[in-house]
Amino acid sequence: QEQLVESGGGLVQFGGSLRLSCTVQPFIIARYAMAWYRQAPGKERELVAVTKIDEHTKYRDSVQGRFTISRDNAKNMVYLQMNSLKPEDTAVYYCNLADSDTYQPLTNWGQGTQVTVSS
Repeated sequence: QEQLVESGGGLVQFGGSLRLSCTVQPFIIARYAMAWYRQAPGKERELVAVTKIDEHTKYRDSVQGRFTISRDNAKNMVYLQMNSLKPEDTAVYYCNLADSDTYQPLTNWGQGTQVTVSS
């Protein structure tokens, strides 16, 4: 069974919205910080947002105020609501378990979900 499965990506116009979902293997999510990362073509993967076990959240500056990360431990799900999307948000988005101090990913990557924002 895959540990992480992302979904919800797609093609959206500038200023549009998308909601990404991440299904996490049961009995794992409640014990870890969870994060969304993204990788644009030709660039390194970068942290987008983190939700800690106590649901404290942290965002990279470029998405602050536009993106919202949330978690539902009962459903084994992590979400990323993305509003006011910009072309520079175009990337493959991944979720992962994250170290609560360094935010480094802790397990193998899933297949990701492609987000494309047209100008």
